[in-house]
Amino acid sequence: MIAFLFPGQGSQKVGMGKALADAYPEARAVFEEADTALGFSLSKLCFEGPVEELTLTANAQPAILATSIAALRALGPGPKPGVVAGHSLGEYSALVAAGALRLADAVRVVNLRGKFMQEAVAPGEGAMAAIVNLDRAGVEGACAEAARELGAVVSPANHNGGGQIVIAGAKAAVDRAAALCKERGGKAIPLKVSAPFHCALMKPAADRLAAELARIELMPPAVPVVTNVEAAPCTDPARLKALLIEQVTAPVRWEESVQRMVAMGATRAIELGVGNVLAGLVKRIAPELPVQGTGEPEAIEALKRGGA
Repeated sequence: MIAFLFPGQGSQKVGMGKALADAYPEARAVFEEADTALGFSLSKLCFEGPVEELTLTANAQPAILATSIAALRALGPGPKPGVVAGHSLGEYSALVAAGALRLADAVRVVNLRGKFMQEAVAPGEGAMAAIVNLDRAGVEGACAEAARELGAVVSPANHNGGGQIVIAGAKAAVDRAAALCKERGGKAIPLKVSAPFHCALMKPAADRLAAELARIELMPPAVPVVTNVEAAPCTDPARLKALLIEQVTAPVRWEESVQRMVAMGATRAIELGVGNVLAGLVKRIAPELPVQGTGEPEAIEALKRGGA
């Protein structure tokens, strides 16, 4: 069984999707549909930048989604998935791929999702840090202690696997938790992010997103979607919508999601979109699950031929 994987924010770069759009009319049509849905030229931003504008959360999210779906459409009737999953924002791409969410609705809602997440916490008030070389219990304990000491939010945001857990929250609390992790033998790497994603500080964004999602129809997916919140397959549209709202404040359980897909019978995975961030994470979580990329036409052609 093949698993389709969709990357999240951070994988954006100027030039993303251009080679696919140049080579495949189906990919070009995705960017044209996204431009129309958004009312501005997302394609120009993806292909030409500037990087400062592309990196803005409200732009990066639809840009990554459109590039992922462009890669999917470029594949055509090639490999078909038995299960799909996406990292954070990538869950929306996965829902489009599974036929549960229309592309135009998806790009509009993730554009707003990015805006709401950006506006939920004032610049400089939140932070995120990647913790390595410390187990889950150690990281959770450090976050709980820092939150208690300071009376501020800090908690695990991404269980990325391979010994990496990202924490998020109020800046002072993240700094304190990072210091406690170091005392316990871990290493902390501050992340350059515009907001503290996947923590309780994102509640205002989740509430605003809920109102937008209420206007959008989700259909039953053609294949199960392994969700970030539950790390379990779901095919119920109402439940999928509820989990998209919960996902904004809940940790991304990526390590468990990959393990679940392997348990479901996935023997091969394809990462759809720009970069190979997920391939790197999967290699650490489930080295027996090979991951092929789709960022360039050469990779698409190899997949169409059934090559590696």
